[in-house]
Amino acid sequence: MNTETENYGNPRIDGINEGADALAGNVGTDPVKLAWVGSMLVLGTVGSAMTISASAVALFVVFTGASLCLGHSIGMHRRLIHRSFECPLWLEYLFVHLGVLVGLAGPYGMLRTHDTRDWAQRQPQCHDYFSHSQAWYVDLWWQVFCSIRLDRPPVIEIEPEIATDRVYQFMERSWMLQQLPWAVLFFAIGGWGWVFWGICSRVTVSIAGHWLIGYFAHNEGERDWDVEGAAVQGYNVPFTALLTMGESWHNNHHAFPGSAKLGVKPGQWDPGWWVLLGLEKFGLARNFVTPETIPERADLKPVAKNSAARKHKALC
Repeated sequence: MNTETENYGNPRIDGINEGADALAGNVGTDPVKLAWVGSMLVLGTVGSAMTISASAVALFVVFTGASLCLGHSIGMHRRLIHRSFECPLWLEYLFVHLGVLVGLAGPYGMLRTHDTRDWAQRQPQCHDYFSHSQAWYVDLWWQVFCSIRLDRPPVIEIEPEIATDRVYQFMERSWMLQQLPWAVLFFAIGGWGWVFWGICSRVTVSIAGHWLIGYFAHNEGERDWDVEGAAVQGYNVPFTALLTMGESWHNNHHAFPGSAKLGVKPGQWDPGWWVLLGLEKFGLARNFVTPETIPERADLKPVAKNSAARKHKALC
């Protein structure tokens, strides 16, 4: 494996990981994921079908959009993981909490999962689990219900100010249980229909959507940039830009991983960035990292012609 010092714009994985191997490892069913996602899937499917109403569907749409945009995209990804902008700590806590409600993991779990995948994809070779190289139904099972155990994993050292933060420690211990206060509130207002649609169906759709965009954004789409020596390239998936709050500009993200702005070209819609600009006007967000402020990378090369392309399987 490549042990040369690399700059990912991420202090948790910058530098040398002597002996770490992104290729050798085994994927196995994760009992916690199976129970968690399985229960959300069953309750969301059956319960929501039995309690459908206009108000429940409206709650599902609004709360899903808020948790994905403010929580997953802005709170978890752009702020907690990449530190791509600054904001008051109370606002960071709120957005990360909304990110926890998406149902993927707690803050530390998200950090470690993201960083391990990010590191692996930039190695010369990586396991199919990280490259989404298997058939879609295999990758769906792997990503949603399984975990990978590398023989020699990288060391992911979370920054002390995050690792010792008691609020984040609480969120990590109770990330599944954080749905309960919202479930009680929804039940009090709209009965079981609001619980099934606002909690179970929302979590199910959010997890499935997270897998789906991850699968396509590492397999097929448009590319403006190539990261030389990386086993996996990211692809832009334009038609899902609004649904993913800008996260589907994944080739841009591979090229500029520390950027708060994911839609970097005119016409690349990025709702997460729009919200950040709005927060800036109220003095709630500042010091944005953008492609213009990121140091040049020697391994980043422009693609000669931006066109639809499939990844080269030989890379992984």
